[in-house]
Order: sequence, then C-alpha cells, then structure tokens
Amino acid sequence: MGIIIAIVIVALLVVWVISVQRKLVAQDELCQNAMSTIGVQQESRWDALTGMVELVKSYNEHEYNTLRDVIAQRRPIDGNSTAAEADAQEALMGQVAAGLNVVVEKYPELKANENYAKAMDAVDKYTNMVRTSKMVYNDTATKYNKLIRQIPDSIVASLFGFKVREYLKTEEQKTQMPSLKI
Repeated sequence: MGIIIAIVIVALLVVWVISVQRKLVAQDELCQNAMSTIGVQQESRWDALTGMVELVKSYNEHEYNTLRDVIAQRRPIDGNSTAAEADAQEALMGQVAAGLNVVVEKYPELKANENYAKAMDAVDKYTNMVRTSKMVYNDTATKYNKLIRQIPDSIVASLFGFKVREYLKTEEQKTQMPSLKI
C-alpha cells in the first residue's frame, strides 16, 4: 500500500513539473514573440528613416554621410534579442531622427517635399507601433517574470534554466512632465 501511495505522489509531482514547465515555455514564447514584433516594427521604421536620409543627400552630402554611417550600425531585433539590444536600436533611431531634424531646419524646402512628408508620416506610424509593441513586451515580461520568481513555480524555473527578462526602458525625456509655461 505504501508503494502505491509513493508512486501516486511521484506521478503527481511529475505531472505538476511538466505542467509548470509547459506554462513557463508558453510564457517565454510570448516574450520572444513580443520582442520579435518590436524588431519588425523597428525594421519598418528604419526603412522609412533610410528613405528620409536618401532625400537629404541632394541637400547636404556631409549630413547624408553622417546619417548613413549611423544607419549602418543598425542590428536586427528578433525573439532572442535582449531588452538592452532593442533599446540600443531605439537610441540609434533617435540619433538619425535628431540629425534629420537639423537638416530640415537648415533646408525648409526639404520639409515641404512631398516624399519627405510621406516618409515622415510612415516614421510616425511605425514609431507609434513600436511604442505599442514595447508596452506589450513589458506586460508579457512582467507576467513571465512573476511566474519564474514565485514559489513553487520558481523551483521548476530554476531547474530548467528560465531567467528573468529585462524590461525595455522609457526614454528619459518622455518620463518628465513637460513645461506648460507660455
């Protein structure tokens, strides 16, 4: 009778471990999918920024070369990328956008260019999509991190090597209250 009880307990424990592992894998896959979605949106935004940089070429060769060199540093973001890698790509895009703003201020006719306006609309669209994708990733990472840190699931998580996921950072200037002075 004792052997049967021991076998039932071991069987229940094995079923529980398998169940928790499957739940952790599912949540990990959701995190990878969310990060991959960010990569797809960033890639689209890179394409739009690259199109804008090409327009700059006819106005200012030096700025064009500088922005092209920054764009050359871009790296694809996929499901296996870290939050730090995605944040680094966001910073690079910020450099390109800032450089474009400088050129547009110098050359108002560029700002009036129809192709520039279309490219700017695309950049804005993809920027919003990246922002949304980042929120989805952080929400998914929160759920995953809670799972792997709470007992008893944390025991299974450590047995199978599940690690805490980093969160994507919010741009510092976006967290500060804007000045309302007129």
